[in-house]
Parts: sequence; C-alpha cells; structure tokens
Amino acid sequence: MSRIRVLVVDDSTTVRERLVEALSADPDLLVVGQADNGRTAIELCLSLRPDVVTLDMMLPIMTGLAATEYIMAHCPTPILIVSASTNRGELFRTYEALAAGALDVLEKPTGAEIGDAWERKLISTVKLISRIRVITHVRGKLSAAPRPDATPRGGDARCDLIAIGASTGGPAAILELLSRLPSTFPLPLLIVLHIGQAFAASLADWLDGLCPLGVSYATDGESLPPAGRGRVILAPPDRHLVLRGGRLRLTSTPERHSCRPSVDELFESIAREAGSRCLACLLTGMGKDGAAGLLAIRRAGGVTIAQDEESSVVFGMPREAIALGAAERILSIREIAPVLKALAVPGGRVA
Repeated sequence: MSRIRVLVVDDSTTVRERLVEALSADPDLLVVGQADNGRTAIELCLSLRPDVVTLDMMLPIMTGLAATEYIMAHCPTPILIVSASTNRGELFRTYEALAAGALDVLEKPTGAEIGDAWERKLISTVKLISRIRVITHVRGKLSAAPRPDATPRGGDARCDLIAIGASTGGPAAILELLSRLPSTFPLPLLIVLHIGQAFAASLADWLDGLCPLGVSYATDGESLPPAGRGRVILAPPDRHLVLRGGRLRLTSTPERHSCRPSVDELFESIAREAGSRCLACLLTGMGKDGAAGLLAIRRAGGVTIAQDEESSVVFGMPREAIALGAAERILSIREIAPVLKALAVPGGRVA
C-alpha cells in the first residue's frame, strides 16, 4: 500500500521539526515537503499534490486562512490545522478556515506533554483525514436547487424545538444552515458540535457575529426559551447538554462514542422531554454519535432529518442514522432551512 504523503507547514522551525519527526516515525506516512509561509505552502501543494497538509494559522506572507482558501479552490486537499491560537481573533481565523474547507484542528505541542500521546494523536488524525474526499469550493456543492421531497410533511406536524448535531465539517454546515434562518425565526435551536476543547471557547461568538439569530453557550439550569423567542444555544466545551424538566442541564457524565458533548445525549433527552414536538437534524461528521438519538426522536414522533452524502464533508454520522431508519428525510444542507422555517409555527400546524 502506498504511503500517505504529507506537506508540513509552520513558520516555527522547532515545531516544524517536531511535526516532521513524529510523522516520519510512522511507516505509513511520508513527509514530502515543508514550508514556513503560506505562499510557499500553496506552491508546494500545487507541485507536490500531497495527500494531507498540516497547516499553522499564523504564517508570514500569507496566513493559514488565506492558504486554506486558495488550496481548497485550486487544489483541494485534506487540511489539518495545527495551531496554538487561543485568543479570540486567532480562534475566529481557525473557525473561518474550518468553514473554508479545512477538516480538523489539533493543538500544537507545548513541550509539557507526557509520553508520546500528542504524536499518536497527530498520526491518527492525519491518517483519518487522508481518507476524506474533499472538493473544490466547499460551499459550491451546496447550491443545488431543492428537491421535490424537501417540503415538510403536512397534517399534524408541529414543532416547538430544534436540535442539531454535527462533527467533522460541522462548522461550515452549521454556519450555512443558521445563515439561512431569519432573525425572526421563532424556535430555540440546541446544537452539539464536536470540536477540540482548546478551540471551542469563542465558537459561539464567531457564529453570533455571522448569523441573524443570537448564538450563545448554554448555562446550566436556564429555562428552555419558549417558542416565539428564537435563539441558538450551543453545548459548551467538554459538557453534555441535555433537556430535563424544561431546563437546560450541563453534565460531566462519561463520554459517549469518545465525545463530550455528545449528540446522542442531547437527542435522547429531547426525545423524552419534547417527543413529537421537536425536530432534529444530524449533519456531517465522523463516527456514529447521534444516530441512536435521532432514532429515539423519530420513535417519539418528532421530525428527523439527516444530511445527504453529496453535501456532507464526512457521511459517517448521517449514514449511521439512515442505516438505523432514524431519518425521516435525507436532505442537502441547503434544503434543511426551508423545512425548519415551514415547521416553525409555535404550537401550530403545517398546512
């Protein structure tokens, strides 16, 4: 089997050498090039055609964000962001890069790590994203016209609450979805997104600045906003978000599917609390978190949607849900917002 070819991009010689050393120690990986700025990264990506690019955000000449946008437009390649960005502005650039097509983000080594855990995480992540099919102009594939089956079901459909789960590819998908909902959207939306804890701190602020609806992290014990007052509420880093007795609760119970927050935890709590009065969407992501929860919501009479393969960066979580029979509808990311708007009649019915 051919080795996975990796281009390493970082302006720090020390960090770059550590990345190269870690990757070169694995027989399945081959470092084919190194760059210390965004412009050289683009040139090497075009000439070497690597299978994966590890990319720092803070680069001279061209930033990591600019390099991501160019690479995804001209030579789409799986990109792993390796960054030490922790302040608000730098985190925003990381989110923008994820929205532009970068697949995952890994915190840079600090030098205080014990053993080889960081190196093993780097290698496993590079191998994982090397298998993901990426496309030119990530948002371009989301422009297809809605299919005839994208209309909401009629009859007794009603919805007071919306829940959304996503993982790999999730920042772009969630931004796409929320951007299509008006500021007058009347229903609360609860969201679980898998993203590394070090990079999650400002995600709500980033979305809040780009979406018509207000976006914030959940607070333990707060009441679920009533229908008629639309708001987007995210699960905070490393806490499960559940609905219990009409209130949002944050828990530190064990991970599910190696995830905390877990989509299944949120969906299953909503199935118990809201039953037929909720709508749940399972979007792009690796693994199977959310599939069982989406099935629980469907069995409780709620409306369930899985993102389709064509518009998913990774068709893992939606595929698992579809295989279980959990998805009432399979829609592209652009088709989901019209369904949400059609069902957003607080306590009402869809004609």
